[in-house]
Amino acid sequence: MSGTSTLLFFVGLFLLGGVYSFVKQKQSRSLITLLSIGAAMCLIAGVVRLEVWN
Repeated sequence: MSGTSTLLFFVGLFLLGGVYSFVKQKQSRSLITLLSIGAAMCLIAGVVRLEVWN
């Protein structure tokens, strides 16, 4: 299960990079908010799965 945790963690980091890029480009707030929520969910799920399975 460590592979899934790592994958979720890296997807969350990728989405955070997207949030940073969209903020710099001054994209719409709703898109930034949606991407931020997705990134937070991926990061939290990755950390929780890592804690549960290790």
